[in-house]
Amino acid sequence: MTTAAYQGEPGSNSATAARALFPDGRELPCTSFEQALDAVTLGAADVAVIPVDNSAAGRVADVHHLLPESGLFIVAEYFLAIRFDLMGVPGATLDQVECVRSHVHALGQCRKILREGGWRTLVSDDTAGAAREVAELGDPRHAALAPPAAAELYGLDVLRAEVEDDPDNTTRFVVLSRDAAFAPHTGEPTMTSLFFCVRNIPSALYKALGGFASSGVNLTKIESYQMGAGLNPSRFYVEIEGHPDDERVALALHELRFFSSEVRILGVYPAHPHRVKS
Repeated sequence: MTTAAYQGEPGSNSATAARALFPDGRELPCTSFEQALDAVTLGAADVAVIPVDNSAAGRVADVHHLLPESGLFIVAEYFLAIRFDLMGVPGATLDQVECVRSHVHALGQCRKILREGGWRTLVSDDTAGAAREVAELGDPRHAALAPPAAAELYGLDVLRAEVEDDPDNTTRFVVLSRDAAFAPHTGEPTMTSLFFCVRNIPSALYKALGGFASSGVNLTKIESYQMGAGLNPSRFYVEIEGHPDDERVALALHELRFFSSEVRILGVYPAHPHRVKS
Protein backbone atom coordinates (compact mmCIF):
# COMPACT_ATOMS: atom_id res chain seq x y z
CA MET A 1 0.00 0.00 0.00
CA THR A 2 1.48 3.32 -1.10
CA THR A 3 1.84 6.05 1.52
CA ALA A 4 1.56 9.51 -0.03
CA ALA A 5 2.78 12.56 1.88
CA TYR A 6 1.42 16.02 1.08
CA GLN A 7 1.43 19.52 2.54
CA GLY A 8 -1.87 20.44 4.11
CA GLU A 9 -4.70 18.89 6.08
CA PRO A 10 -7.27 16.25 5.12
CA GLY A 11 -9.80 17.83 2.77
CA SER A 12 -7.24 20.06 1.05
CA ASN A 13 -6.59 20.11 -2.70
CA SER A 14 -3.32 18.26 -2.14
CA ALA A 15 -5.23 15.55 -0.27
CA THR A 16 -7.68 15.32 -3.18
CA ALA A 17 -4.81 14.95 -5.65
CA ALA A 18 -3.14 12.29 -3.50
CA ARG A 19 -6.39 10.33 -3.25
CA ALA A 20 -6.95 10.53 -7.01
CA LEU A 21 -3.44 9.27 -7.70
CA PHE A 22 -3.40 6.58 -5.00
CA PRO A 23 -7.05 5.70 -4.22
CA ASP A 24 -6.06 2.62 -2.19
CA GLY A 25 -3.09 4.25 -0.47
CA ARG A 26 -2.47 5.86 2.88
CA GLU A 27 -2.28 9.62 3.33
CA LEU A 28 0.35 11.42 5.39
CA PRO A 29 -0.60 15.09 5.93
CA CYS A 30 2.39 17.37 6.60
CA THR A 31 2.69 20.93 7.82
CA SER A 32 5.15 22.04 5.12
CA PHE A 33 6.54 21.05 1.74
CA GLU A 34 9.91 20.34 3.39
CA GLN A 35 8.27 17.94 5.84
CA ALA A 36 6.48 16.11 3.02
CA LEU A 37 9.71 15.70 1.07
CA ASP A 38 11.62 14.65 4.19
CA ALA A 39 8.97 12.00 4.88
CA VAL A 40 9.91 10.35 1.57
CA THR A 41 13.65 10.77 2.12
CA LEU A 42 13.43 9.20 5.57
CA GLY A 43 11.12 6.38 4.48
CA ALA A 44 7.99 7.47 6.35
CA ALA A 45 6.22 7.80 2.98
CA ASP A 46 6.70 6.23 -0.43
CA VAL A 47 5.90 9.35 -2.45
CA ALA A 48 5.18 13.04 -1.99
CA VAL A 49 2.44 14.81 -3.93
CA ILE A 50 3.51 18.43 -4.32
CA PRO A 51 1.84 21.35 -6.20
CA VAL A 52 4.25 23.19 -8.48
CA ASP A 53 2.13 25.76 -10.28
CA ASN A 54 -1.42 27.06 -10.65
CA SER A 55 -3.02 28.44 -13.79
CA ALA A 56 -4.20 31.56 -11.92
CA ALA A 57 -1.56 32.14 -9.23
CA GLY A 58 1.56 30.95 -11.06
CA ARG A 59 4.32 28.88 -9.51
CA VAL A 60 4.08 27.70 -5.92
CA ALA A 61 6.64 29.59 -3.85
CA ASP A 62 9.78 27.75 -2.69
CA VAL A 63 9.01 24.50 -4.52
CA HIS A 64 11.45 25.25 -7.36
CA HIS A 65 14.18 25.58 -4.70
CA LEU A 66 13.20 22.37 -2.94
CA LEU A 67 12.93 19.98 -5.88
CA PRO A 68 16.60 19.95 -6.97
CA GLU A 69 17.87 19.91 -3.38
CA SER A 70 15.57 17.14 -2.15
CA GLY A 71 17.44 14.30 -3.84
CA LEU A 72 14.09 12.88 -4.96
CA PHE A 73 12.88 12.10 -8.47
CA ILE A 74 9.70 13.12 -10.28
CA VAL A 75 7.82 10.01 -11.40
CA ALA A 76 4.43 11.43 -12.43
CA GLU A 77 2.41 14.60 -12.88
CA TYR A 78 -1.25 15.31 -12.21
CA PHE A 79 -3.54 18.22 -13.10
CA LEU A 80 -6.37 18.95 -10.66
CA ALA A 81 -9.32 21.22 -11.43
CA ILE A 82 -9.54 23.60 -8.48
CA ARG A 83 -12.94 24.29 -6.93
CA PHE A 84 -13.59 26.45 -3.88
CA ASP A 85 -16.79 26.68 -1.85
CA LEU A 86 -17.59 29.36 0.69
CA MET A 87 -18.60 27.47 3.82
CA GLY A 88 -19.71 28.30 7.34
CA VAL A 89 -21.00 26.68 10.50
CA PRO A 90 -24.37 24.89 10.31
CA GLY A 91 -27.24 27.34 10.06
CA ALA A 92 -25.04 30.30 9.10
CA THR A 93 -26.11 32.66 6.30
CA LEU A 94 -24.16 34.91 3.94
CA ASP A 95 -25.58 37.97 5.67
CA GLN A 96 -23.92 36.94 8.92
CA VAL A 97 -20.42 36.54 7.45
CA GLU A 98 -17.88 39.17 8.48
CA CYS A 99 -14.55 37.37 8.02
CA VAL A 100 -13.35 34.80 5.46
CA ARG A 101 -10.38 32.52 6.14
CA SER A 102 -8.27 30.59 3.64
CA HIS A 103 -4.80 30.03 2.23
CA VAL A 104 -3.32 33.11 0.60
CA HIS A 105 -3.50 31.50 -2.87
CA ALA A 106 -7.18 30.63 -2.43
CA LEU A 107 -7.99 34.18 -1.34
CA GLY A 108 -6.23 35.43 -4.46
CA GLN A 109 -8.19 33.05 -6.66
CA CYS A 110 -11.59 34.08 -5.26
CA ARG A 111 -11.30 37.87 -5.36
CA LYS A 112 -14.69 38.45 -7.01
CA ILE A 113 -16.81 37.03 -4.20
CA LEU A 114 -14.58 38.66 -1.59
CA ARG A 115 -15.09 42.06 -3.22
CA GLU A 116 -18.81 41.36 -3.53
CA GLY A 117 -19.13 40.52 0.15
CA GLY A 118 -16.73 43.20 1.38
CA TRP A 119 -15.50 40.79 4.05
CA ARG A 120 -12.34 40.94 6.11
CA THR A 121 -9.89 38.16 5.27
CA LEU A 122 -7.53 36.08 7.39
CA VAL A 123 -4.73 33.95 5.95
CA SER A 124 -4.56 30.32 7.09
CA ASP A 125 -1.78 27.83 6.49
CA ASP A 126 -4.08 25.63 4.44
CA THR A 127 -7.52 25.75 2.79
CA ALA A 128 -8.81 22.71 4.66
CA GLY A 129 -7.21 24.08 7.82
CA ALA A 130 -9.31 27.22 7.37
CA ALA A 131 -12.44 25.05 7.27
CA ARG A 132 -11.34 23.26 10.44
CA GLU A 133 -10.72 26.60 12.16
CA VAL A 134 -14.23 27.81 11.27
CA ALA A 135 -15.74 24.57 12.57
CA GLU A 136 -13.80 24.91 15.83
CA LEU A 137 -14.82 28.57 16.27
CA GLY A 138 -18.52 27.76 15.81
CA ASP A 139 -19.12 31.42 14.96
CA PRO A 140 -21.45 32.24 12.03
CA ARG A 141 -19.47 35.46 11.43
CA HIS A 142 -16.53 33.37 10.21
CA ALA A 143 -16.49 31.49 6.91
CA ALA A 144 -13.85 29.59 4.93
CA LEU A 145 -12.88 29.26 1.30
CA ALA A 146 -12.02 25.59 0.94
CA PRO A 147 -12.37 22.60 -1.40
CA PRO A 148 -15.83 20.96 -1.40
CA ALA A 149 -14.54 17.89 0.45
CA ALA A 150 -13.71 20.03 3.49
CA ALA A 151 -17.35 20.97 4.12
CA GLU A 152 -18.40 17.37 4.65
CA LEU A 153 -15.22 16.51 6.54
CA TYR A 154 -15.65 19.31 9.09
CA GLY A 155 -19.46 19.44 9.18
CA LEU A 156 -19.88 22.85 7.55
CA ASP A 157 -22.67 24.24 5.37
CA VAL A 158 -21.87 25.44 1.86
CA LEU A 159 -22.98 29.07 1.66
CA ARG A 160 -21.97 29.51 -1.98
CA ALA A 161 -20.57 26.80 -4.27
CA GLU A 162 -17.81 27.13 -6.89
CA VAL A 163 -16.75 30.68 -6.11
CA GLU A 164 -13.35 30.56 -7.84
CA ASP A 165 -12.79 33.45 -10.27
CA ASP A 166 -11.65 31.21 -13.13
CA PRO A 167 -13.72 28.10 -13.97
CA ASP A 168 -10.62 26.65 -15.66
CA ASN A 169 -8.51 27.10 -12.52
CA THR A 170 -6.07 24.17 -12.48
CA THR A 171 -3.13 23.16 -10.29
CA ARG A 172 -0.35 20.92 -11.50
CA PHE A 173 1.11 18.44 -9.02
CA VAL A 174 4.20 16.28 -9.29
CA VAL A 175 4.79 12.95 -7.57
CA LEU A 176 8.26 12.50 -6.07
CA SER A 177 9.94 9.24 -5.12
CA ARG A 178 13.29 8.11 -3.72
CA ASP A 179 13.82 5.96 -6.83
CA ALA A 180 14.33 7.43 -10.29
CA ALA A 181 11.92 5.05 -12.11
CA PHE A 182 12.30 6.90 -15.43
CA ALA A 183 9.52 6.13 -17.91
CA PRO A 184 10.59 3.85 -20.79
CA HIS A 185 10.96 5.28 -24.26
CA THR A 186 7.81 4.05 -25.99
CA GLY A 187 6.99 6.95 -28.27
CA GLU A 188 4.14 8.10 -26.01
CA PRO A 189 4.05 11.78 -24.90
CA THR A 190 6.69 12.17 -22.21
CA MET A 191 7.98 14.97 -20.00
CA THR A 192 11.54 15.41 -18.76
CA SER A 193 12.41 17.60 -15.77
CA LEU A 194 16.00 18.64 -15.18
CA PHE A 195 18.20 20.98 -13.25
CA PHE A 196 21.31 22.69 -14.55
CA CYS A 197 23.85 25.28 -13.54
CA VAL A 198 25.47 27.42 -16.22
CA ARG A 199 29.15 28.19 -16.38
CA ASN A 200 30.06 31.67 -15.20
CA ILE A 201 30.81 33.02 -18.69
CA PRO A 202 29.09 35.58 -20.97
CA SER A 203 26.04 34.31 -22.88
CA ALA A 204 26.16 31.00 -20.97
CA LEU A 205 22.38 30.59 -20.80
CA TYR A 206 21.91 31.52 -24.47
CA LYS A 207 24.48 28.92 -25.51
CA ALA A 208 23.22 26.26 -23.10
CA LEU A 209 19.65 26.51 -24.39
CA GLY A 210 20.60 26.86 -28.04
CA GLY A 211 20.52 23.11 -28.57
CA PHE A 212 16.82 22.94 -27.67
CA ALA A 213 16.00 25.56 -30.29
CA SER A 214 18.13 24.02 -33.05
CA SER A 215 16.81 20.52 -32.28
CA GLY A 216 13.16 21.63 -32.14
CA VAL A 217 12.63 20.59 -28.51
CA ASN A 218 9.88 22.47 -26.68
CA LEU A 219 10.64 23.92 -23.23
CA THR A 220 7.42 24.19 -21.24
CA LYS A 221 9.00 25.68 -18.11
CA ILE A 222 12.22 27.42 -17.12
CA GLU A 223 12.79 28.88 -13.66
CA SER A 224 15.95 30.49 -12.35
CA TYR A 225 17.18 30.97 -8.82
CA GLN A 226 20.32 32.01 -7.01
CA MET A 227 22.13 30.20 -4.24
CA GLY A 228 24.04 32.14 -1.60
CA ALA A 229 24.53 35.89 -1.91
CA GLY A 230 23.76 35.98 -5.62
CA LEU A 231 27.40 36.06 -6.74
CA ASN A 232 27.34 32.48 -8.01
CA PRO A 233 26.14 31.45 -11.48
CA SER A 234 22.38 31.07 -11.80
CA ARG A 235 20.72 27.68 -11.43
CA PHE A 236 17.77 26.66 -13.57
CA TYR A 237 14.88 24.22 -13.32
CA VAL A 238 13.59 23.20 -16.77
CA GLU A 239 10.82 20.97 -18.12
CA ILE A 240 10.79 19.79 -21.72
CA GLU A 241 8.53 17.76 -23.96
CA GLY A 242 10.23 14.52 -24.94
CA HIS A 243 12.34 11.65 -23.67
CA PRO A 244 16.15 11.73 -23.21
CA ASP A 245 16.37 8.76 -25.60
CA ASP A 246 14.71 10.80 -28.37
CA GLU A 247 17.41 11.76 -30.84
CA ARG A 248 16.43 15.43 -30.80
CA VAL A 249 16.36 15.57 -27.01
CA ALA A 250 19.67 13.71 -26.73
CA LEU A 251 21.35 16.26 -29.03
CA ALA A 252 19.92 19.17 -27.04
CA LEU A 253 21.07 17.65 -23.73
CA HIS A 254 24.54 17.07 -25.16
CA GLU A 255 24.86 20.77 -25.99
CA LEU A 256 23.39 21.76 -22.63
CA ARG A 257 26.02 19.71 -20.80
CA PHE A 258 28.82 21.30 -22.83
CA PHE A 259 27.91 24.80 -21.63
CA SER A 260 26.88 23.86 -18.08
CA SER A 261 28.85 23.04 -14.96
CA GLU A 262 26.15 20.64 -13.78
CA VAL A 263 23.15 18.91 -15.37
CA ARG A 264 20.89 16.59 -13.42
CA ILE A 265 17.76 14.87 -14.72
CA LEU A 266 15.10 14.96 -12.00
CA GLY A 267 12.46 12.90 -13.77
CA VAL A 268 11.23 11.30 -16.98
CA TYR A 269 7.50 10.60 -16.75
CA PRO A 270 4.37 10.24 -18.89
CA ALA A 271 2.66 13.46 -19.90
CA HIS A 272 -0.69 13.78 -18.11
CA PRO A 273 -3.78 13.57 -20.39
CA HIS A 274 -4.68 17.17 -19.47
CA ARG A 275 -1.45 18.34 -21.09
CA VAL A 276 -2.03 16.21 -24.19
CA LYS A 277 -5.56 17.63 -24.60
CA SER A 278 -4.28 21.16 -24.19
